[in-house]
Amino acid sequence: MKRAAFYIDTSACSGCKTCQAACKDKNELTPGLSWRRIYEIEGGNWNNSNGVYTEKPFAYFISISCNNCEDAPCIDACPTTALHRSEDGFVLIDPLLCMGCNYCEWTCPYGALRMDGSRGIMTKCDFCIDLLYEGHNPACVDACPMRAIEFGYFEDISARRGTVNSLYPLPGFEMTKPGLVIKPHKDALKANNDNAIVNNLENY
Repeated sequence: MKRAAFYIDTSACSGCKTCQAACKDKNELTPGLSWRRIYEIEGGNWNNSNGVYTEKPFAYFISISCNNCEDAPCIDACPTTALHRSEDGFVLIDPLLCMGCNYCEWTCPYGALRMDGSRGIMTKCDFCIDLLYEGHNPACVDACPMRAIEFGYFEDISARRGTVNSLYPLPGFEMTKPGLVIKPHKDALKANNDNAIVNNLENY
């Protein structure tokens, strides 16, 4: 079975949060509840040239939601089978079965599962599955002004876009085998060496 996946171009993402706003609007999410999160990774160092120090800062953004993992720990952790994989391969939540225990949230290394306090149940990105069935893209994809997000099948995206599936500060690909392909920002390799700070820009 082909598995749905996101492609994220961190070299193009400006951190504008339009994808996040489109997701919240389409799914009528309450303030403080976000299914797509924007992380700003920033850092830098100093260059010493004959006693003259010059600053070398860097920053980039990563837009992340549910990654439709092949080895989805949230499914294994759910005691009610509310978290399940649909017949067409999507990791989804059945709100009628969810009891809001938070087990799924604790196991997801991407922070994709979010508690809806008003309903007392867990929620997550559902890939705008209703739009997909109508032949459209997820709302975040079409909203991005930089065209930094694509949605399709993991095998197809990997063939076209490469095979980078992890980027600081995300976990390694082998942990859950996410449906995720990333184009790294040119400064992404510096983040591991230059005391990078990760800021979560989701709260509004």
